[in-house]
Amino acid sequence: MASLYEKLGGAAAVDLAVEKFYGKVLADERVNRFFVNTDMAKQKQHQKDFMTYAFGGTDRFPGRSMRAAHQDLVENAGLTDVHFDAIAENLVLTLQELNVSQDLIDEVVTIVGSVQHRNDVLNR
Repeated sequence: MASLYEKLGGAAAVDLAVEKFYGKVLADERVNRFFVNTDMAKQKQHQKDFMTYAFGGTDRFPGRSMRAAHQDLVENAGLTDVHFDAIAENLVLTLQELNVSQDLIDEVVTIVGSVQHRNDVLNR
């Protein structure tokens, strides 16, 4: 059975989605402040690596844990559920813009919007 990564279109689809996603995120006044001092080339690569792993394209994630990666933003920049929801909204809008089917969008949301993932990102 094909992985979600394969169903979405593999590396090319993830690359395109990440580029469009960060265009939305950086234009979103609810969350763009979190990226002011971010090396966006590195950030985009981290996101591509995460999505590839989370959607079954590889069984290894080379980055830091979600908890470690977001700890400073939670403790020192006020990252909350409101911001997590804004990021998720931008991801869904990106996938819709790319004409991803609703059933695949639902699978993506189930993975990245899970309580465990949210708690890890928000250091709870």
